[in-house]
Amino acid sequence: MSDSKRPILIVEDDSKTASLLALYLRREGFETIEASDGERALELARRSPPRLIVLDLMLPKVDGWTLCSTLRTESDVPILILSARDDEQDRIAGLGLGADDYVVKPFSPREVVARVHAILRRVEGHHKPVDSDVKLDLRKKRLTIRGRPVTLTPSEFKLLDMLMGRPGRVFSREELLDGLYPDGQAVVDRVVDVHIGKLRQKIERDPTEPRYVITSRGFGYYFNEGSDEG
Repeated sequence: MSDSKRPILIVEDDSKTASLLALYLRREGFETIEASDGERALELARRSPPRLIVLDLMLPKVDGWTLCSTLRTESDVPILILSARDDEQDRIAGLGLGADDYVVKPFSPREVVARVHAILRRVEGHHKPVDSDVKLDLRKKRLTIRGRPVTLTPSEFKLLDMLMGRPGRVFSREELLDGLYPDGQAVVDRVVDVHIGKLRQKIERDPTEPRYVITSRGFGYYFNEGSDEG
């Protein structure tokens, strides 16, 4: 089974929270399975390794601390901890057990989904090409188009990373700005248009008729996963 087909395992004893997380993850195209206690979660993870585990710490039968520690000795499956415990020492302990990220309850489901995307980009190391032409290697910070290396600025690389990470999904200028300037620097939203224009000059055969980075008028931009240069 390919990585993209393996499900995300949600380990959460609160059924409403588990269902909410599953809903948001499925909206993003992920498959999900659920376990309401640590014992069942361990059984599922051993039977068929999930793509990622979203793990609550306060669980019946086998707690999340023990489960995380056990899983880490058996596999390198990515683990995102969810916990109401927001003490710094708890976060350090969770990451020290081998978790990839730690989110404190109450949380935004959208934030959890964003963290899942970020973990998978880091762990899987690259965007699987949506066609045979465009390949973005996140580890080596390298873009190739039809086998030809293309040099991007850091801002252009970040933009393409965001767009290719969720092909077909329209990003508003505000979202792209947040990704480019996460510290909240004061910039005008037309900066995104300038970067997109320069990016198209580098990756499109005809920048005036783009086939990869597409404008959704009135909304923003998206990466065309069905692009075919022929």
